[in-house]
Amino acid sequence: MAKWSAFPYPEAKYEYTPATLKKHWARLHRGDCEPFPKDEAVLAAWMAFHAGRFQQASEAGLAAGAAGADVAAKATNIYANYLEKSEKRKLELFQQVAARCEAQQAGDPKNANAFYLYAYSLGRYSQGISVTKALAQGLGGKVRDALKKAIELQPRHADAHIALGAFHAEVIDKVGAMIGGVTYGAKRDEGLRLFRKAIELNPDSAIARIEYANGLVLLDGKKALAEAEKLYAEAAACEPMDAMERLDVETARSEIDDA
Repeated sequence: MAKWSAFPYPEAKYEYTPATLKKHWARLHRGDCEPFPKDEAVLAAWMAFHAGRFQQASEAGLAAGAAGADVAAKATNIYANYLEKSEKRKLELFQQVAARCEAQQAGDPKNANAFYLYAYSLGRYSQGISVTKALAQGLGGKVRDALKKAIELQPRHADAHIALGAFHAEVIDKVGAMIGGVTYGAKRDEGLRLFRKAIELNPDSAIARIEYANGLVLLDGKKALAEAEKLYAEAAACEPMDAMERLDVETARSEIDDA
């Protein structure tokens, strides 16, 4: 496996021990509702993930077998989305995760994250090739159905609510409210409801605010800019507790700096 780029903001506070990770697990995983691992090797992989050692987390998760599938997929998704510089390699990583998650769904059909992480990888891949092209390839329905399944299996899955909200906004932005509604079931009000629900479920989430802001602009254009800027400011002010959250916060800060 080619060497992955390093996490650019390493901090001691992101280095958890098994005991401190257990103590903070509920807060760190409020977004994905991942259960605390029973397997020591999987726990070590999650410790690497939270510290920002994404390649180590992915490789350790894969080596741990089925129990490590979620951490391997999440580490790869987050790395590819934020840190992989090659667009070609990024798309390849998302495709690899989607394929692994599809196989995981068959073996672990009650695991909400097997469906959420599949949708995340396929959704980011779709954005990479263009949402319009992805819709033409039938990927939109796969993303939507996987996210609905994740929420059905785990109704408190804030991250799946965020992603499904983004699906509604992206589809309406690309094909319009009428075609989006008839063909894909995309609705403006439902998208906004999902974003609000995500923040209710995970009030400390920077990414929920970022995606909500992006969704508002896609749906309502210039008249949503003031509210979107407020959401970005809130995201930038969030206190990150691990590497992934730090990447979200830095994204919000860079967006504000570029504005």
